[in-house]
Amino acid sequence: MTAIVEGMPSNLAIDFEQLNFQLQRRQKGYGRGRRMQIETDTAAIVGGVRHGYTTGAPIALVVENNDWKHWRNIMNVEPIEGSDEEKRRVHRPRPGHADLNGGLKYQLTDLRNVLERSSARETAARVAVGAVARQLLAAFGIKIGGQVIRIGEIEAPPHSLPLDEMIERTEQSSVRVVDSATEQAMEAYIDQIKAEGDSIGGVVECIVEGVPVGLGSHVQYDRKLDGRIAQAVMSINAFKGVEIGIGFEAGRLRGSQVHDEILYDEEKGYTRASNRLGGFEGGMTNGMPIVVRGVMKPIPTLYKPLRSVDIDTKEAFTAQVERSDACAVPAASVVLEHVVAWEVAKAFLEKFGGDSMEEIRANYEQYLQQVARY
Repeated sequence: MTAIVEGMPSNLAIDFEQLNFQLQRRQKGYGRGRRMQIETDTAAIVGGVRHGYTTGAPIALVVENNDWKHWRNIMNVEPIEGSDEEKRRVHRPRPGHADLNGGLKYQLTDLRNVLERSSARETAARVAVGAVARQLLAAFGIKIGGQVIRIGEIEAPPHSLPLDEMIERTEQSSVRVVDSATEQAMEAYIDQIKAEGDSIGGVVECIVEGVPVGLGSHVQYDRKLDGRIAQAVMSINAFKGVEIGIGFEAGRLRGSQVHDEILYDEEKGYTRASNRLGGFEGGMTNGMPIVVRGVMKPIPTLYKPLRSVDIDTKEAFTAQVERSDACAVPAASVVLEHVVAWEVAKAFLEKFGGDSMEEIRANYEQYLQQVARY
């Protein structure tokens, strides 16, 4: 997989170990399948970085699949004659995947052209570019963490841990929760689901601290940062819902229980008494932490196959069983972090843009002074 990052300023120090650490985080998590035993993801930067610093040119990253050698003929760019690869043609669409829709839309009789591109494997590239984006944000004191809120019927109890402690605890957890009792319960639940030949989804959360007031804009619908984040989260494979702050809960509460009262402090300036709106008002950040949640559906490739129809014969069949995850929710938490990091970094550069880190920092510091004087 190849990704191009356009618009990064010059003179940002790139931590290569941290970049690959984020990719490795995506591969972890209780309930993952055999694919994670095949791949050890690392990103090679092949352009835009010299001697550890960005140059201002586009950054090119490549994440190589170790398994590609077994697919050279099947996925060859050149025509293949006299081959038995026709036997590997995919003509049986899997329920819950893009197979049938993509085949109908693009008039493809080999559904492998659809399933290869629509695979959640592409999230490795999104984590790679998000890892670069979060390094840019970290240079300005912006921190990002994620956690699992729910797996199926089991919900993690709420907590008020500082972000750094939350990150430390979830990093040690197989299911990215902060307490061991919930971790054990979720592991046993995933084992039960897998034994029954089924899969399970859940809810994940991302928190971004240190974000300044005023990222995004109220002047046009497509400049609202919360809307842009929502679109990005919904574009993650298998995500079916997104909420910011208390989200859907706001639909059953009164206004006095939803909105965040404004306070003023000589040292901190304008603050909020609470953060029910998840760091946004009017499509713009308000200085409070950004809180975003996404819901991931259960993975549709099951060991207890679902019914489908062969596109050649139009006959019914039960979907083929392939290697799969019983639960990929902990990994989805990592993907969520990086998708949000990407959108926040884009908005940050729109607001404080410059060609170099030095220019951006000067713009940023001047803006903070302006806000403090208001």
